[in-house]
This record gives sequence, structure tokens and C-alpha cells, in this order.
Amino acid sequence: MPSLAELENPQSAISSDVYAADGTLLGRYYVLDRSNSKFSEISPNIINALLATEDARFYDHAGIDPFATVAIPFYMIIHKRRGSSTITQQLAKNLFPRKSESFMTLPFMKLKEWVLAVKLERNLTKNEIITLYLNTVPYGDNVYGIRNASLTFYNKAPDKVSIDEAAVLVGMLKGNTIYNPRSHPKKSKDRRNVVLDQMRKYNYISQDQYNELTAKETPLDYHKIDYHDGIAPYFRMIVEQQAKLALKDLKKPDGSPYDIYKDGLKIYTTLDTRMQRYAEEAMQEHLTELQKTFLEQSGYRDGSIWSKGNSNIQNILNTAIKSSDRYQGFRNADLSPEKALAAMNVPIKMRVFAWNKNKYMDTVMSPVDSIKYMKVILQSGFLAMDPFTGEVKAWVGGIDHNFFQYDHVNINTKRQVGSTIKPLLYCLAVDAGYSPCGNVSTTGQEFPGMDHIYDADKDVAKPYPDQVPMKTALALSINNAALYMLKQVGIDAFVDFAHKCGIVSRMDKFPSVALGVSDISLYEMMGAYSMFPSGGMNTQPFFLSKIEDKNGMLVKNFAPVQKEIINANTSYKMIKLMREVVDRGTGARMRFKYHLMNDIAGKTGTTSNQADAWFIGYTPQLIAGAWVGCDDREFRFHSERLGQGAAAALPIWAYFMRRVYADKTLNIDPNKKFKQPDGFDNCDANDQTSEARSDTETGKGKQGDVDSEPVEHIEHTEKTDNSEYH
Repeated sequence: MPSLAELENPQSAISSDVYAADGTLLGRYYVLDRSNSKFSEISPNIINALLATEDARFYDHAGIDPFATVAIPFYMIIHKRRGSSTITQQLAKNLFPRKSESFMTLPFMKLKEWVLAVKLERNLTKNEIITLYLNTVPYGDNVYGIRNASLTFYNKAPDKVSIDEAAVLVGMLKGNTIYNPRSHPKKSKDRRNVVLDQMRKYNYISQDQYNELTAKETPLDYHKIDYHDGIAPYFRMIVEQQAKLALKDLKKPDGSPYDIYKDGLKIYTTLDTRMQRYAEEAMQEHLTELQKTFLEQSGYRDGSIWSKGNSNIQNILNTAIKSSDRYQGFRNADLSPEKALAAMNVPIKMRVFAWNKNKYMDTVMSPVDSIKYMKVILQSGFLAMDPFTGEVKAWVGGIDHNFFQYDHVNINTKRQVGSTIKPLLYCLAVDAGYSPCGNVSTTGQEFPGMDHIYDADKDVAKPYPDQVPMKTALALSINNAALYMLKQVGIDAFVDFAHKCGIVSRMDKFPSVALGVSDISLYEMMGAYSMFPSGGMNTQPFFLSKIEDKNGMLVKNFAPVQKEIINANTSYKMIKLMREVVDRGTGARMRFKYHLMNDIAGKTGTTSNQADAWFIGYTPQLIAGAWVGCDDREFRFHSERLGQGAAAALPIWAYFMRRVYADKTLNIDPNKKFKQPDGFDNCDANDQTSEARSDTETGKGKQGDVDSEPVEHIEHTEKTDNSEYH
């Protein structure tokens, strides 16, 4: 028999809990794909329909209905099947299912369920029992729980369900496949009317209501989603994946494999709930305004971009339409492609994402228009970690997990990185003995074995001479200077070095690799950058601390993966170089607009036609990175001024760090400085870095106009045509 603890909290027997670093419960992983509702969040219509159909005397019995039980022999004699199990008995069976069943064991199983029902009644209130029942039963289409059911079939929360909708949902409990309203609408309607008749019989509805409701249709608003609310939904999904992978080859004491959905495991992570909240707020603060600016561009707000004859955009739209659940539903209903497409153009009521308090809006538009609307929503990814330990502190994979479940931090999500690759190139050169104070060429470069000169800045106005100091070249993100550095160290050596730093993505060995044409994940870039603030130690991001079984016994422990890539002198030289980016380079708005005068170093990144915007920055205690762009690269900023990394991605970083510095409980010291290693060889006796920073702080440097800062030279490195550099 289940223990008292299991009866009082039945979910603990089938769920694993995931915790933040401070012990906050982030979420649970269940054996069934369901989300729970409180009793107060369930419409009385659902409760009434359930009671009328399944257990009319629910509030009068103590778990077993004596009248229904006594009547069993009578119905057996007349060969009529009639359910006699109460809701509490059904709940007992759902929570603690029968392991085996035969003619001999069935009476004992029923007796056990009776005892369990009585125990449940003694330890739970009636409302708790009915809520738990509705949260555990299946409703068809692999949907469990009343919340998921109402959202899936009617796109509304369970407290908004109407009487006839409630009758359909409760009707499915008798057979969630045969009475599924999506796949069997006629049988579902018949079953709905049976439920309505029961509600009339027990006076939950009047005869007039019954007549009206049975005469009408109950239209579906089918929208099957995985409901993920609460903090860090993208993070919880990656934890789920990695926890399963970590447990794959481990066995329980009884020799069976671990199952995070029913073994009651405790999964501890490195996530800091305060930083996570600040990261989510920072992303919302910036993108709320940036999205408005993005849509004000020609072709986006008026929708004309979809009718300009761009074949790539038309292909994107057609693919999205045909892969949508709604279109597939029309085709499954035997509609021809032409009729299915026509139905997709009929305006209907729907809910779409919006940057407001609720992060959605209810509107009327056609499914095709909704696809167009959602395609031009800017997406983002943000990751913050401790550069010394690799502990992930914040992970925001996207703007809203309900509407956009694609994780833009995940190692498998790769985008062109643009100029954020350049610090790795400069680092290799510095580590090989090139002086940060030496001059580098800004002219076009000729590579061995290639028959023409590569001039990445030929279409860019050049406010600098043919030779500039290395720190200026990186601060201004001069593309030809990067090609020059690549020629000095060698293409093969650079690609090998990037892989050594933790970049596992493919990097083609062509000159354009120095300009960031490679598709690399934010996760990888963060690990590669970790060697700068940590004194040369490369630390890969990690977020699982330990996993315990339901009894608190350690199942698996996790530790950082670290290796030394460069020495402390090289790492500090890179800090000085990358601090120039923030002090007087492409990231200067960190100082003059966001007024962060702390010790900060970093690098912006922007790809061709502003399809991707990046900023990765670090302080002596924390490293964080942000990416912004649309999921489809055809949709991008038309303006270099608005779409560059400094304008589109850096503000998220700045808003995040403002909040972090303001929270003294985090112990992130705003006055902490990067530590210069003993015996550091400072090549520049007249170092201008501190002078530039001082000028910025006193107002002698850049002033508050965004356009006054250096604009990053956009890398003309479209993945679709790299012939110029290849």
C-alpha cells in the first residue's frame, strides 16, 4: 500500500524536481505530459459536468458509493454495464495503477482501490481530490490534465470553458480516442449531449439550456502546445535533455535504468534565480522598443515585404504554411491543397505573441497572416556564467516559450558570429608574439595560392590610415586588419586554435573565417571567451550540479571542464584590447549611453545585411553574451545603424548588468578591476586605455548621440555567397 506521504502528495511519486542554486524549485518532470491547475482555476462548468457524469453523490460519500456498489449484482444479472467507481476510486487507480490483472486477482485489486479511496478521502479534501483527478486523467492526443486539454482543444484556460465545451472535455474521459472531437467530431457531439443530459438530470442546467446547447455545434480552436510557464522555461528544457543524457548509462540499485519522469529525482542546477529574472527583464525591456523600430521599416508594418517578388521570402512563407498544424489538420480532413490554403486565408479569432504585460494579444486574422506576423518577430538568446567555474547563472533561450520554443542558446543553435570571432584571432596572434601596440595593415590582403586580393572593406569609407595599432583595429572592428592578422598566423592555425578554445562547429578554412562567416552557437562562444577574464583558463559552461535519488542519495555529481589555453599575460593583453572596444570602439555606447563605467571588456558582432547582432562582454566576475535576430535570416534590419551588434544586442547586456550591479546580494562588485598579472609586459608605456576611459567618465569623450560612436564595419559574409573570400 502507498505510504501516507504518497497519499498526501501523490505527485511526488511520479515526478522529479529541478532546483536552482538557491534551492528554489524551478519545475517538475512528470511521467505524463501534463500541467496542473488549482481548484480555483477550473470552471464550475467542468466540475458540474464531471460530477453529473461520473459521481453525482461525490460530496456525500467517503470514497465508496454504497448505493452504486450494492447495485452491481443487479446490473450484472440484467447484463448491463454500469460504472460504479467513484471519482476517488478512479483517482486511486490512476495514481497507483494495477501492475497485473487476472480473474483471480481482480477482487483483491478492487479491494485495494477501495482502501486507497478511503485513505485519500481521509487525507485530502473533496476539492483536492477532484482537482487531482482532473489533473491526472488523459484527454486524447497525448494530452493530460484539464489545463492542457482546455488549451489544446479550445485555446483557453480551464476557468474560461463554457458549458458545452466542458461537456465535450468531460465526455472524452469515457474514451479519449473514440470521443476525441478533433478526430471523431460526430461521436464527440453525441457524447457531449449525453453529458449535457446528465447535467440537466441533476439540475446543473435547465431544460431550456439543454435544448439550446444540444442544438448547436461546439467549434474547436485546436492549438496543441506544451504549456511552460514560470521562470527559465528554456533552461528547464535543456536540463531535462542533459539530465536524461547524464543518467543514460547509470542503473538504480535494483538494476533498472533511471527515469526522470517517475523516479522522484532531485536535479540541482547552477542557475541563479535573481540573475535569471534580470536577464529576462533586460531582454523584454530592450526588445519591446527594438521590435517597434524593426516593424517601422519599409515593407514590414504594411506587409508589402510579402508581395515584392522575393523568391526566398515566398519559399519561407509557403514552407511555414504547409508545415503548420492548422494546414495539416485541413489536409487530414481530406481537404485538397487548394481548399486547405483557402481555409488558411479565412480570418478567425486567435491569440498571437505581443510585447505587452501578458505577452499575447487576442485578435482576428487569417492563419496565413498570423504566420507572416510571427515571422518578423525579433528573437534573442542570452547566457550569463561565472568565467572561472563555468557555472551558468542565467539562460534565456528566447522571448516567450509559449509561442517560440526554439532555444537560441543551445549548442545546436548556430548563427553567423560576425566580428565576435575576431578576439580569438587576435588572441592567437598575441600569444604567438605579435605586439598589441604594433601596427597592422588595413589594406586588402593576398593569400598564398589564391589569385586575387581580398579587400573586405572596399565598399566602406575608411577614416583611418593604411596602418593602425592593433588595439585600434580591434576596437573599430576593421575587417581588412582581421584578414591581415589571419595571413600572419595562418588559416589552418586559427581554425585549430578556435577548436582548441571549445568551438566544435564547422569552420571552413577560407580567408572569410576571420570575419565570422561560420555558424557557431552562443554557448560555444561563451566557453571560448571564458579564457580572457579567467587568466587563460578555458572553462566550458555547465549547469548541472548534482542529481540525487528520491531518498537523497547522490546519483551523479558534476564538475567544471577546464584547460589552460593561454598564459595570464596573453589573457590580460586581450582584456586591454577588448576594453578598448567598450571605451572608444564599436561598443562605446556602453559608456556614453548606458553609463556603465565599470571595468568591462567585450566585442560586438554584426553579419551581412544585419541578419545577426551580437555582443559578448565580461567583467572581473561575470561573462555574458547576447544574440538578436529573426529566425529566418531574410528578415533583418535595413539600417546598419539600427541593426549592428552595438544597437541590437549590447543594450540587453547593459540592462542586465545594471540590475546585477544594483543587487548587492549577488556580490558582484561594480568597483572590482581586472587583475594585472605579476611581471606583466606592458608594451605601451603611454597606454591610452585608462585615459580614454577617464575621458568618457568625465564627459570629455563621446557624447550621448548614438550616431557619434564608431559604427562597426559590417562583415560582407553572406553564407549564401562567400565566393569573394573563398
